Amino acid sequence: MTRVYRGLREVPEDFGPAIAAVGNFDGVHLGHQEILHAVVAEAWERGMSAAAITFDPHPERFLRPQVAPRLLTTMEHRIELLAATGVDAIVILRFDDRLARLSAREFVDWVLTDALNVAGMHEGGNFHFGYRAAAGVRELTELGVEYGFGVTAHQAVKVHRLEVSSSTVRRLVAEGDVKRARWMLGRAFEVRSTPKRDRGIGSKLLVPTVNLAAYDGLLPAFGIYVTRLTVGDRCFQAVTSLGNRPTFEDAGFSVETHILDFEPVDMNEETPLKLEFLMRLRPEAKFDSIDALREQIFNDIARAKKFFARASGSSRREAPSTSGA
Repeated sequence: MTRVYRGLREVPEDFGPAIAAVGNFDGVHLGHQEILHAVVAEAWERGMSAAAITFDPHPERFLRPQVAPRLLTTMEHRIELLAATGVDAIVILRFDDRLARLSAREFVDWVLTDALNVAGMHEGGNFHFGYRAAAGVRELTELGVEYGFGVTAHQAVKVHRLEVSSSTVRRLVAEGDVKRARWMLGRAFEVRSTPKRDRGIGSKLLVPTVNLAAYDGLLPAFGIYVTRLTVGDRCFQAVTSLGNRPTFEDAGFSVETHILDFEPVDMNEETPLKLEFLMRLRPEAKFDSIDALREQIFNDIARAKKFFARASGSSRREAPSTSGA
């Protein structure tokens, strides 16, 4: 089981020696996964611990909150994704003024060496750290020689000739291109929230429509999407409308999901929801009449059902045979 340390004070004195990677790891995309799998592999070969070191809040949110990006993952979701890479420990450093002012040498001395007993590091080629992010992989390598740990630099992962990075995934999601975002994440982009509180939700969901509560993370561009909604431990096929519903005057912003394979399910205002964005059907549009909107909704639902039918057929074709010879 992966151990989570929320601050260096929680790290035991006998921690390590460890092989580690430092990063924001927003989204834990395929590039992050490659680095962390290498951390785990080296740690296993050398009989050491594998550690992922990350920050909360995201440094941009502390240093430049007015221009900081909305993130792909909440901290709790990030922890889950990091744990899935097989690391033994996740160390969450509180990014504050003290940490921001550490020089590269001070970071290596205090965090990597004294607190975590690092014996090896893995980083991407664009890794930067220390005061004003002035140091990179070259400086980390030089400090590693001095402090007694090796550094492995990883080339950027490319998918369909696109370089994978958190900023690129955020841009794709913001544009509504959830398909290419899925290529880079290695899974569907998802939002985790709860039901909206002003919908009169009781102890059971009896209608096939769910609205998400306010969400502080990144959302896709306004539009209509094929989605998958998990309510507690139940997963449903769905279509989601995200935007201001321009056909209705002063309707306001909403993330409204219509469940296709609906059946009543237990749900209250605290029920965890996971909404996965699989494909964008169209941009948001204003219709001249309710009848025109209704016709388009039927078309959207029909396209979504075809999407799920194709996905189901593809899964069956790829399933290995279990019959004997």
